[in-house]
Parts: sequence; structure tokens; C-alpha cells
Amino acid sequence: MSNNHSDDDGQRSSVSRRRFVAASGASGVAATLAGCADLVGGGDGGDGGSDGGDGTGATTGEGGSDGATTIQWGIGPTAVQTAGEEMKTALHEAGGLRDDIEIEWVPSASDTGEVRSNYNRILNADQSDPDIFQMDNGWVNIFIQRGLIQNLSETLPEDLLSDINENYFSGFTDTARDPSSGDLYGVPLFPDFPTMQYRKDLVEQAGYDPESENWATEPMTWEEWSHVVADVKDNADAEYGFTTQWDIYEGTACCTFNEVMSSWGGAYFGGRENLFGPVGERPITVDEPEVHNALNMMRKFVHDEEFDGTFADYAGNIAPTDILGWIEEPSRSPFAEGDAVFHRNWPYSLALTGRNPEETDDPALGEDLGAMPIPYAVSESEAAQPGTGGTTSALGGWHLTFNPNSDNLDVIDEVVSAVMEPDFALELFRLQGWLPPRPELFNSDEARNVAPVGRYMDTLQVAGENAMARPVTPVWSQQSSDIAQSANRVVGQETSAEDAMASLTSSLEATEQN
Repeated sequence: MSNNHSDDDGQRSSVSRRRFVAASGASGVAATLAGCADLVGGGDGGDGGSDGGDGTGATTGEGGSDGATTIQWGIGPTAVQTAGEEMKTALHEAGGLRDDIEIEWVPSASDTGEVRSNYNRILNADQSDPDIFQMDNGWVNIFIQRGLIQNLSETLPEDLLSDINENYFSGFTDTARDPSSGDLYGVPLFPDFPTMQYRKDLVEQAGYDPESENWATEPMTWEEWSHVVADVKDNADAEYGFTTQWDIYEGTACCTFNEVMSSWGGAYFGGRENLFGPVGERPITVDEPEVHNALNMMRKFVHDEEFDGTFADYAGNIAPTDILGWIEEPSRSPFAEGDAVFHRNWPYSLALTGRNPEETDDPALGEDLGAMPIPYAVSESEAAQPGTGGTTSALGGWHLTFNPNSDNLDVIDEVVSAVMEPDFALELFRLQGWLPPRPELFNSDEARNVAPVGRYMDTLQVAGENAMARPVTPVWSQQSSDIAQSANRVVGQETSAEDAMASLTSSLEATEQN
């Protein structure tokens, strides 16, 4: 999360990546703010800044040592600063990469929108370097649709393809596939999933027992959860019951609203099968009762409205109106400072907030921090739209994609094989805090011993198995802006859910057709 879900205009949070890396300590758990980096907006054009002299964000590579093949790998600058040399070593020692294949990091810009523009320019110009692009899962599909990156289903051996198909988080892997053919265009490197975080000490003081009640892995309904929040808030005399993000920015459209809507069985475009198109041919399903209910539930949480008794059994007045202007860090601060009971956020928040408060000058909760899957309203079997319902977490993370103009395509399979080694994925988690792309690794002792995020692997695995991607297509940037504004206005009591979603339907239809 390079900038904590900044919007398309480059809005930045108050936590810098440099400060974040310094705060993370040796574990590197929070070094990349992973889930948020993939939500920075940005177009494909423009003359964004760069880290090299050619305006692309690439640097000019040098040849390897005698007889060696040098692979240029486009990567975020913080990862290089944090543990660049250690990652190279891990590729050879943990991944088994041949000694005569050398990796050269090509640091990209720090803003993911600028990275996307630079990579788009490089590929459209048929440049051969870098060989590898570390790409945000939220815009890989756009590069696939434009035919700019290598089709790995035509390049990788069957054993590697089968391993990815069978053993990786499927919802994450799907964001690297051609939605029409199913061909694979990216190797999942690390995913990111939000959870519902909470004050374990305050919850226990209120008489709840999260461990015996299996909060870590068994999702609550929104109704039950709302009463827990209200009860603990009153018992602790806390200022806020629940803090989250609902500002007019990308993070609301892709994530917080998407999660709540999906948990009610709703969808933007008729369910999972239409996430990535075809644009102009998929149904638009925002003006439906399940979507209205999702928005009205959030209004209940903020304003304690009844809506003709629909939410009479829900607790209200548990979230502040401040959420209408909050992105990640502003919403996390009161939670970390002890003024809120529950908080929805990405793993970076677990890493920061879960630190030992005696070992950091920043607010932290240590082992008083708990985590659970995000609540739900209807089960999957009751959901109106296919593939929705149940606990739902937004999807963040990055893939490795390959330059079809590279002079080194003959060694792609060897680099991919090294990256896919479980021991290498665990080293990335230890060094950078990047969650493994294989669910089975979440159960490993190695992952669970990476403090503090290792304490929450059970919850993160549930979140990963129930992740919902953004419906990213070439028109998503415009659509997400309209969605975020509509969702914000409804919860802000500026308009009704019915009126807002009817208007949003018209705007989505216009972008789909144009």
C-alpha cells in the first residue's frame, strides 16, 4: 500500500513509506503497505516522474558477469531499500535459481498510478527492458486486454502452470488471467486481504471470549457483530465503536463498499463471472434490494436510522460521521490510540498496531490486538448474485508479469520456478511482510513465527479464501469515481440508496457503452 489507498489524484496518507519501514523493524512485516499500493489510481498516459534518465522509471542495465544472464526486474523502491540484496540471495538459496542468472532490480516510481503509466509506455514502445514487471493485481487485466504482456500459458511448462492452478489462492490468481480464454499472464507474488481488527482486551472485559467462540475463523453476521460493537463500546466508554474508510476515493469503490455489498449478496455487474468484462455486455446490478440494504446498513451504523424497521434488530450509532472523510491511516489512528473498539483495515495495520507498545514510540496495541473475518449479511446460498454472500474481503496484492519483447524469455521458466518455491515465499514474508500466495503456507510454523502478523494467519487465510477482486476493465477508473461518490452520499444522508443507485446505474451504463 504505497500510499494507503490514495485516489486517482494521488492523495497521500500521513504515513510515509520510509517511516513505515523504519517502524517495522527487522521483520519487515509492514515494509510495503501491500494492499493499499494496488489502489492508487492513475491513467495510462502522462509524463509521470521516473527513477531513471529516460522518463520511464527504468534504469539502464549493465551486462552480467562472464557468462551470466542478467534479468531486469521492475520493483517498488521500498522493497529494494528494505531487503533488496537479501531477496536476491533468497532467490538463489531458497528458490534454487541458477548462479549464472543474475537479478538486477529496476526501482519504479513510488506511486502505483505512475508505475502503471511508465510500464504502459515501455511496453507500447516495444522496449526489451525490464524483463519482469511487478504489477498491481488491480490493473494486470488492462495490460492483458491490450496484448502488452507475455502469455505464460504458452511459455511455462505444465508442471508450473498446474501448481499455480491447484495450489494458489484462486481469487487472486484469477486477476492475472485473460477473462475470455483463462490463459495465465502473471505469476502471483503476494496477495493482500483486509480483516476486522478489534481490541481484544476491551472485548474480554465486556464478557466475550474470542478464543472459545472462534472469532478468528468463524465470521459473525453484521447484526450480531453490531451488538457486540455497541456493547463493548458502552462497557469501555470508548469514543468510537467502529472505524473504517468511506471517503470519496478508490478504496471505497474497490474495497469497503464492495465488501459490504458483496456480503449482502450484491454486485456491481451481476457477480464474479462478470468482474473483468465483457464491457458493454454484462448486467449492471447496483439498483437492487441487496445493494440498497448494504448502503442502508452503513447508514444505520452511522446515523441509527430504522428504514421502516428493516434494521430494527441492528445496533446503530457505532461508527462516526468521520468515516465519510477517512482513508486508511486517518481511520487507523484512533484505533491504535485506544479510542475505538473495532477497525477494518489491511495487514499493514496488523503490523503497525500489533507491535509491542514498549518497543515503539508510535501508538500500538501489542497482543491486545485481535482480528476476525469481516462480517456478512447473507450466506452464499442466499446471495442474489453468483459468487457473492458470506464474509468478503477486498483483494490487494501484486503479480509478476513478463515483457514479451525481452531478450531473455528463454529463462522465464527458471525465474518463475525459483519465485514459486515455498521457501522463497516464506523468505519474502519474513523480509518484506508479503503474504504467501499459497494458502497452505499460512499454516506453517515459519509464517506463524513472523511477528506480529504471524499471530493472525488463521484469520488472513479465511480472508484470502473469500476475497473479492475489483471489476477492473479499461473503464473502471471512471466507474470507481462515480461509485465512491454515490456510496459516500448515501451514507452521508445526502440522498437515498434507491435514488443514488438508480443514478449510478445510468452512469455505469454510459461508461459501459462508450
